[in-house]
Amino acid sequence: MLQVEHLSYDVIEEGKPSEILSDVSFTVNDGEMLVITGPNGGGKSTLAKVLMGINKATGGKVYLDGQDITDYTIDERAKAGIGFAFQQPPRFKGMTVRRLLSLAAGETLDEKTCCGLLSSVGLCAREYIDREVDTTLSGGETKRIEIATVLAKHHKLCIFDEPEAGIDLWSFSMLIKRFEQLHKMKNESLILISHQERIIQMADRIMVISDGKVESIGAAQEIMPSLFGQELDSCECRRQKGGELYGA
Repeated sequence: MLQVEHLSYDVIEEGKPSEILSDVSFTVNDGEMLVITGPNGGGKSTLAKVLMGINKATGGKVYLDGQDITDYTIDERAKAGIGFAFQQPPRFKGMTVRRLLSLAAGETLDEKTCCGLLSSVGLCAREYIDREVDTTLSGGETKRIEIATVLAKHHKLCIFDEPEAGIDLWSFSMLIKRFEQLHKMKNESLILISHQERIIQMADRIMVISDGKVESIGAAQEIMPSLFGQELDSCECRRQKGGELYGA
């Protein structure tokens, strides 16, 4: 279980503190899927980075299975069982996909396992397994490979920051199936940050973040009617396009 208590994150802008996250509290139960959504710039990706330790919280506490991990580094949180997929994945010149998957898994993976992971995210495995994770790959290809690295190892909690970003509809459908499988097994807790209606509909619970604060949180069947009604009533700043909410 993940417990987040009164989390805050400030940055200094023009010599003055600026609050990005304010008093954010929530839990993610074992095997639960929480989808975090809300307007662009509301603090969703910042929250994900604070949970992973990429950004250091300026207030509050984070617990994983009752253990206080607030002061853990990124490596320590990864070892504790948190997996993370960036919205814009990094590239690694000289690193093959096969090697990256093995590093992510913490063991040398055979070709069959690597191919299975790549296929699960919509890539023709044998065309990618020995390619380098560099600028020759498109943004969508890099995104899918990173998601495969998260899937390469069992985690207590996996955080996916806009997994739909930069991928085609066919690959998106495959990702949806993969998330459904993970959720059905209930072996890992999942946090998905998304604007996509199909992903939001998969959630056990939905949390809406706006202006760095939790605007609402609750069971999917409770939040979705107001969420989609709100989107339709506020089309000048939030719109639904191709199943996407809060799009730019």
